[in-house]
Amino acid sequence: MNKEDIKRDFILLNAGYASHNADWNWKNVCSPFVRIHFVKHGTAKIIREGGMYELKENHLYLTPSYIKHAYECDGVLELYYLHIYEDSGKNPSIFELASFPVEITADSLIIRLIERLIEINPERGLRYYDPHSYDNSATLADNIARQKNSPVACELETQGILKQIISRFLMKAEYKNEPVEKRILKTLHYIHKNIGETVDLDDLAEMCYLTKDHFIRLFKKEMNCTPGKYITRKKIETAQLRLLINGMTIKDTAYSLGFDNISYFTRLFKKITGESPGDYKKKTQP
Repeated sequence: MNKEDIKRDFILLNAGYASHNADWNWKNVCSPFVRIHFVKHGTAKIIREGGMYELKENHLYLTPSYIKHAYECDGVLELYYLHIYEDSGKNPSIFELASFPVEITADSLIIRLIERLIEINPERGLRYYDPHSYDNSATLADNIARQKNSPVACELETQGILKQIISRFLMKAEYKNEPVEKRILKTLHYIHKNIGETVDLDDLAEMCYLTKDHFIRLFKKEMNCTPGKYITRKKIETAQLRLLINGMTIKDTAYSLGFDNISYFTRLFKKITGESPGDYKKKTQP
């Protein structure tokens, strides 16, 4: 993987410390930002595709954006939380380019970094812990603007700390096979830069100097899904973000992503997210 491919800006949305007692129980959590939890005391569970993870003291847990998950807690739980928006522009997410671990062990430095992050961003704590209360357009837009308008020194330190924390997970991430990845990565960049257009599989295969069938097999091997399913998922994820941040209408969102059939767009959106774009938009409005 080229260093240019993983250069990202990370925007801090929320950071704080929370104490729970059997009240950290939420289902169908799915949003366009990254969550990191550091468990100081107690235990709980994060349930997501691929399994259930028992949270342990002195460990950090990473949940990338757009990963549908749930929390279960039946006792005492004290933890630090970080909610981060990855500003990848028109590039694929860093979490697509490597398989990140869900759990890593904390050390004294990373704990101090989390504490420092909260010290210099004291206004980022959550008032309410129900994801629906902060996964909304007004809160997200306000926090993005707050970091971008913060003093330069604070923004630089915040960026540096976020990158150090994420780098700990990246150190234990599994990269794609280098010879294959360069070809697939080229198509990923093309898909993201042309997300509003109809992306032709024949064009992607030609970019890789492969037959269409060979390209589809190779793409599926690297990305664990067919290129068609990947393109559809990325279009719907972009739709979620536009409905959440830009406040676009459902019709305009669909058209901006190359869908000329609103009913088809609605069916795909519900199939992937579990709810209709109308329900999603209503839920995320303040």
